[in-house]
Amino acid sequence: MSSRWRTTARWLLGPAYVVAGILHLAVPEPFLQIMPDIVPAPKLVILATGVAEIAGGLALLQNFFPPIRKAAAWGLAIYAVCVFPANINHFAMDMARVDHGLGLAYHIPRMLLQPLLVWLVLWAGQIILWPQRLPDKHD
Repeated sequence: MSSRWRTTARWLLGPAYVVAGILHLAVPEPFLQIMPDIVPAPKLVILATGVAEIAGGLALLQNFFPPIRKAAAWGLAIYAVCVFPANINHFAMDMARVDHGLGLAYHIPRMLLQPLLVWLVLWAGQIILWPQRLPDKHD
């Protein structure tokens, strides 16, 4: 059963990352607006992250060479950690606006779901097993 759930997760995550990557390439302005000032060459970073999301999403979907799928899972998990400062920056920018931009109802779940996304992509890519049941000591 766990295998079916992992496959389902991969088939949800893979296309989501591909679409996000395409958006980074096709419409970079919203991503540039939330980029922290300390990031050098922001346009290049947005381009590179778009390409990385597309490649990672496609590699997560493939079933022929598990090491590539695992590398994609690691890459996408690391990517989710690396973009967290942009999420924090976006949150701070919105809260500083008079109308609070997208507001707490958007930003709080987004912040809380980021660690879940890291876990999910690692689990779907078969890097981690949890919450799979451990074998009984008597088995």
